[in-house]
Amino acid sequence: MKTSLRVLVLVAAGTMLLSATGCAKLRARDQLNKGVQSYKNAKYEEAIDHFQQAVTLDPSLINARLYLATAFAQQYIPGADAPDNNKFAEQAIDQYKAVLNSDPKNVNSVKGIAYLYLQMKQFDKAKEFYRKATELDPNDPEPYYSVAVIDWTQTYQPRMEERAKLGLKPEEPLKDKKVCASLKEKNMTNIQEGIDNLNKALQLRPDYDDAMAYMNLMYRERADVQCDDPAGRAADLKTADDWVDKTLAVKKAKAEKQPGATGITMGDQK
Repeated sequence: MKTSLRVLVLVAAGTMLLSATGCAKLRARDQLNKGVQSYKNAKYEEAIDHFQQAVTLDPSLINARLYLATAFAQQYIPGADAPDNNKFAEQAIDQYKAVLNSDPKNVNSVKGIAYLYLQMKQFDKAKEFYRKATELDPNDPEPYYSVAVIDWTQTYQPRMEERAKLGLKPEEPLKDKKVCASLKEKNMTNIQEGIDNLNKALQLRPDYDDAMAYMNLMYRERADVQCDDPAGRAADLKTADDWVDKTLAVKKAKAEKQPGATGITMGDQK
C-alpha cells in the first residue's frame, strides 16, 4: 500500500508539473503576441516588457528572444555614443547570442549581431560575425559586401590622416615613400580582402551597384599605396574609373525600369 501511495503521489506531482509548464508556455505565447502588437504600433518599450515576460515564462521560445533583440535594436541610435544608448545595442546582442546558443545556425541572429557591432564601430567583431553569416548562407551577397565596407573604412581613415599630415591635395600621390610603405603594409591585407569580397558579392548579384561603388573606392585605396609602381597606380585608377562607369550604367538601367520612368535625367535637360 505504501509503495502504491508513493507512486500515486509521484504521478500526481508529475502531472501538476507538466500542467504548470504547459500553462507557462501558453502565457509566454500570449505575451509574445501582445508584444508583437505593441511592436507593430511602434510602442517599443511596451513591446520589450511583453517580450521579456515571454522569455521569462518560456526561455526556449526563440521567436520571443528574436523579437526582444529586434525591439532593443530599434531603440538603439547609431552614432550616439552614450552609455544608455549603447546598452540597448548590448542587450540586443545578448538576446541574439542567446538564440545562437539554442540555434547556432540562426543566420538572422548572426547578421543582427554583425550589424550592431558595425554601428558601434567595433569593426573587427562586426567582420567576425559577417564572416559567420557567409559560412551559414554562402549565397547571400550582402555579408560579403558588408565585410568590404568595413575593410574600406579601416583603410581609408588612416590613409587620409597621413595625407592630411603631409598637406597633400586629393589628386596628389603619396610621395613620402616611408609613409606610403607603412600604409601599404598596414592596409594591403584589408584592401585585398575587400576586393575579394566585393567580387564574390557581384558574382552572386551582378547588378549590385553599391558593391560596384565600393569596388571603385577599394581600387583607389590600392592605387594610393602603389609607392614605387607608377604604372600599377595608373592601372588601379583606370580600374576605379571603370567601376564608376559600371555603377552609373547599372543605376541608370534600374531607374529606367522603375514605373513611370521617362529616361530623362537632369543632365538631359536643356
